[in-house]
Amino acid sequence: MEWTVHPGGFVPFEHVHTRQDEIFHVEAGEIRAKINGRSTAGKAGDVIVVPRGSKHIASNGSPEKLVCTVEYKPGLDHYTTMQCFAGLTLDHDLDKHGLVNVPKIMYLLKRANARSLPRPAFLPDVVFGLAMNFFFIYGRLAGWEKLFW
Repeated sequence: MEWTVHPGGFVPFEHVHTRQDEIFHVEAGEIRAKINGRSTAGKAGDVIVVPRGSKHIASNGSPEKLVCTVEYKPGLDHYTTMQCFAGLTLDHDLDKHGLVNVPKIMYLLKRANARSLPRPAFLPDVVFGLAMNFFFIYGRLAGWEKLFW
């Protein structure tokens, strides 16, 4: 996917891709990333690899627009995961910090049986799985099925 980040822009939270490597091919600008607590940077022509299971966060490190091609290996169903995030964003279903509605994204990812699952770095896999199951049940009881399917 192409990822464009304007000056000052950043990924809103440190996260982990448990089943995929994430590879940033920097085309323009400068990326700054923290991977497992270590800071790194890349400019046009550089490649930054985030191995699966690594805690990471990225931002635009320059006054110009950052453009990257981001690759996920294996690809799994990353398109479905991004559709869930984008759909809630376009519906303005966001919290006060501008992040997608966490209960609904967890419901959607569980409902879609998504395998491409980014999770917040502060949540262990077991807790993340329990939360997904909880919000899936909650969403079913709350009638979210009618909203999305």
